[in-house]
Amino acid sequence: MTAPVVPVLQRPWPGLDVSGLRILVAGFGVSGYAVADQTMQRGAHVLAVDGKDTEEVRERARILEVLGVEVRLGAEHTTALPTDREIDLVVTSPGWRPDQPLLAAAGAAGIPIWSEVELARRMQAADGPAWLGVTGTNGKTTTVTMLDSILRAAGLRATACGNVGLPVIEAALDPEGYDVLALELSSFQLHWTEHLDLEAAAVLNISEDHLDWHGGAEAYAAAKGRIFEGVRTACVYTVADDATRHLVEQADVVEGARAIGLTLGTPALSELGVVDGILVDRAFIAERRRAAAELATLEDLTHLAPHGVGPHLVLDALAAAALARAYGVEPIAVQQGLRSYQLGGHRAQHLATIDGVSYVDDTKATNPAAASASLRAAERTVWIAGGDTKGADVDALVADNASRLVGVVLLGTEAAAFTQALARHAPEVPVRRVDPGHTDDVGNRSRLMQEAVAAAHELATAGDVVLLAPAAASIDQFRDYAERGDLFAAAVSRLPGERA
Repeated sequence: MTAPVVPVLQRPWPGLDVSGLRILVAGFGVSGYAVADQTMQRGAHVLAVDGKDTEEVRERARILEVLGVEVRLGAEHTTALPTDREIDLVVTSPGWRPDQPLLAAAGAAGIPIWSEVELARRMQAADGPAWLGVTGTNGKTTTVTMLDSILRAAGLRATACGNVGLPVIEAALDPEGYDVLALELSSFQLHWTEHLDLEAAAVLNISEDHLDWHGGAEAYAAAKGRIFEGVRTACVYTVADDATRHLVEQADVVEGARAIGLTLGTPALSELGVVDGILVDRAFIAERRRAAAELATLEDLTHLAPHGVGPHLVLDALAAAALARAYGVEPIAVQQGLRSYQLGGHRAQHLATIDGVSYVDDTKATNPAAASASLRAAERTVWIAGGDTKGADVDALVADNASRLVGVVLLGTEAAAFTQALARHAPEVPVRRVDPGHTDDVGNRSRLMQEAVAAAHELATAGDVVLLAPAAASIDQFRDYAERGDLFAAAVSRLPGERA
């Protein structure tokens, strides 16, 4: 007779034993594949479902099916729980909304629904790596990868994971063992995560984004705030952003955990800030009431932004430094890590300087707040913008940055939100609208971007920055934001002129 399965919520953790559990993996992307792989290896019975039935997904499925994972592809498998088996646990992709029919059915049936992050936290051994986490509407990837660079400069075995780098479950269960993980966590992941227990965490900023997924601004902010629950050492927030301070004040943390502020000005007690071009720490030194420790200088960041180190980049560096310092990293490693750090593709990436005009790819600026941060980094900008705004208001974005604009080139199948805002707040700025045409194949998408870059090239003069910071998603015309950035870079590479 088969022994009954011990319910997952009754199994002790850390070091959760998943053997015998009947796990449904909802979504067979990168994290779903990793969950299926890691749990199958440890004796779980795994069924993975995904609405997509592409060759790429089928190839991933074939690999794991040989090892005993069952994969069902097609929309018909995502609308309800399977009827041919019992399910003990659902591990969901961060892209699946809470009202998705299968997840709603699991919730109604009382089946636990976890993120990959929650599962990884429970499965990791008690003596596993420390976790340092970052969330926020904008700047997450830059901050996490900066943090990873600093940790490595300190001689630690570290890796960036979560929304960037490895899936969390692979990093947490790595057989060689990391010292520390730098986690980028989205609001989607945090919604389904109850236990993080981070050593230190940062919420960089809160602005409107993904409101359709969460059901409103309050729920979105609350999801971000989950990152502070159970923090042991430091909750890092931005002094100028009251919403991040409020999340710290509401958090249930381990006794002794401290609130650490970030400011672009002179730091107060328990803050990191900037004094005379020097990034300084008044939080993690014994003599912080009377002095500050030098961490780095603004010059240590200039290689990241030849057209000017924007305030958002400085705040990202301060956040990375604060998390590293909370873990005990020395100031010299902070400086070394920032000096050696290189921005990833598509995030304020300087592509070329042609006839004195800088071309910058910030295609990851998919909402108004991110685009505004990018625009503030330069004094004179020809702005390539537009796409699917997801209902976001671009009026304040244009009003706040009108004085920096010397020209605008508009993408997108619908550009009314941008044209109306520009007419109100920047009526003297020349605007070029790229004919959307048909973008159902890469050739037409390439044509579209070449026309946009050519228009921007005509509007720019020496000393200007041509900036792709769309303030909108790419899905109305491009495969994804990365393709949009890649096609921009390709179009820039074809421009004539003298390159610096």
